[in-house]
Amino acid sequence: MRYSSSVISPWREKYHCTFKKSEYTSILVFNFSKRGIKLEQTSQESTKTIIITGGGRDIGRACALKFGRCGANVAVNYHSSSEGAISVVEEIKSAGGNAFCLQGDMTSEADVSALVTQTVENFGSDIHAVVSVTGGLIERKKIRDMSLDHWQKVFNLNATSFFLLTRESIPYLSAGSAILSIASQAGRDGGGAGAVAYASSKGAIMSMTRGLAKEVGPDIRVNTLCPGMIDTDFHNTFTKSEVRAAVASATPLKREGRSEEVAEAAYFLTMESSSFITGACLDINGGLLFS
Repeated sequence: MRYSSSVISPWREKYHCTFKKSEYTSILVFNFSKRGIKLEQTSQESTKTIIITGGGRDIGRACALKFGRCGANVAVNYHSSSEGAISVVEEIKSAGGNAFCLQGDMTSEADVSALVTQTVENFGSDIHAVVSVTGGLIERKKIRDMSLDHWQKVFNLNATSFFLLTRESIPYLSAGSAILSIASQAGRDGGGAGAVAYASSKGAIMSMTRGLAKEVGPDIRVNTLCPGMIDTDFHNTFTKSEVRAAVASATPLKREGRSEEVAEAAYFLTMESSSFITGACLDINGGLLFS
């Protein structure tokens, strides 16, 4: 973030403000001595390295773009959304950022290890945050019709992927770093019809978040987001339009959420501005469910 002398000088002369600049962060500090007001504008993320899984579409894509546009080095994992992931990297680079994408199955130990290794090789040995967006419902199935294979696939996709990313990243997470996962409102209310496996796996992520917060603190913070009805391909695939409309109208805000709004919350929970928040499962559902 740069400010020309023509912008700074009038403020300095009139309000006795100071301008500070360090190697890593540009900080503009206004000390309004006449009124006792202090305003700081900082760029916290210019040297940070972030891993985002499921970054080729929807919430993962929005997270990658948010961090990239704010100056972070971004490692983008994708499974099948190659076009989306490539376009994310191109957008970040065109804005002056640094990013790469790597295909991988986050339920595979080898693929998760490869992602972390590539990140360290590209950006250095310190990782500042990991954002696990990988997940899904796969298919709506009621318990009486559910095979063990389906149950295990859903848990692997949601909970095991988070476990593997966390385990492989911890050796490189620097002091003050953050782990963030994406759970779901279903983890609180059990989800809709045929979503018991999905809801249970998201509830597992929430419990993992609380346990990990105690295990890896004080150096690492761990939080999760619990989105409600967000306008994504997930609901395009698994939720009927009339159900979506009913849920949206039931919220105090009378609409669905946007991926970009989830990304803003993800950004906040991985930055220093949330340094006293850990073990939290933050609802982002337009007020549909209060926990």
